[in-house]
Amino acid sequence: MTKPDVSVVIPVYNEEAGLASLFARLYPALDALGRSYEVVFVNDGSRDRSAALLREQHGKRPDVTRVILFNGNFGQHLAIMAGFEHAGGRCVVTLDADLQNPPEEIGLLVAEMDKGYDYIGTIRKMRQDTLFRRLASRLMNQTRERITRIRMTDQGCMMRGYSRGIVEAINACHEVNTFLPALGYTFATRPTEIEVSHEERAAGESKYSLYSLIRLNFDLVTAFSLVPLQLFSLVGIGISLLSIVFVVFLAIRRLIVGPEAEGLFTLFSIAFFLIGITLFGIGLLGEYVGRIYQQVRQRPRFLIQAILEPQVVRVVSVAQNDTAEPTLPSVYTGSERP
Repeated sequence: MTKPDVSVVIPVYNEEAGLASLFARLYPALDALGRSYEVVFVNDGSRDRSAALLREQHGKRPDVTRVILFNGNFGQHLAIMAGFEHAGGRCVVTLDADLQNPPEEIGLLVAEMDKGYDYIGTIRKMRQDTLFRRLASRLMNQTRERITRIRMTDQGCMMRGYSRGIVEAINACHEVNTFLPALGYTFATRPTEIEVSHEERAAGESKYSLYSLIRLNFDLVTAFSLVPLQLFSLVGIGISLLSIVFVVFLAIRRLIVGPEAEGLFTLFSIAFFLIGITLFGIGLLGEYVGRIYQQVRQRPRFLIQAILEPQVVRVVSVAQNDTAEPTLPSVYTGSERP
């Protein structure tokens, strides 16, 4: 099969309720582009009928549909990485399956890449999220801009465009924990941003809990900056200097005033404050060390059970004694194409 001009990578996790609407809007929008294209769905271990619906859609449009089925749930960003490894388009667009970003606007991103931009960021206009999520997103945007060199107006919008060169650079990385939009931005030479529409979720519910959002932002901060550790070091130095001054003050006060019991609770409060700072620092250091530990183990980032490709269904398996009976599926580690 010749390489398509446009590849659309869509991670899917428990999206049974909205997939029919996605199919009904996505394929006409791509047909209207007048370009060769492919759609790469990555089923991230869905527990509903999402995998079955993706198989059905592959049967309806086998010429342009590719489906990757994970063995389990590995997360949205690793699902997109798997899609990148199997996408062959000159322009690669990522899109969520929840229809909050209209697939009809994929052409806007492709048009920008035709102008020579290699990374297309997006900004959701008239965002249809809760006030809490908008405020949290704004806070994290500001924090990220202060501690990294990554400039993204709206880091939470997954509808983005990547040139072939950016995708190949991302595929060459083997990070276990990363934030893909930021990683793509670091490789870009001509990035830009455009506004896209934002709609309410058509069906289902958000897969990101508060804990997941916190973990995702930890990935964003710790994967691209050492500033948190450096700031903690500066805080530690400052507190140490203040502690020395305070000890000298107490010694002089004892010589002048004499021994006294007053101020005991003040000392307790200072001690608790220092203990809190220390525990926070240990946790922060542990966050970095934990990521190093996950990386050096070199375990597979994701496991692929089967791949449904244009005109062929290919199951990753090993033949047994040259017979037609397949053994248990082998494991695709995400480091090379099977």
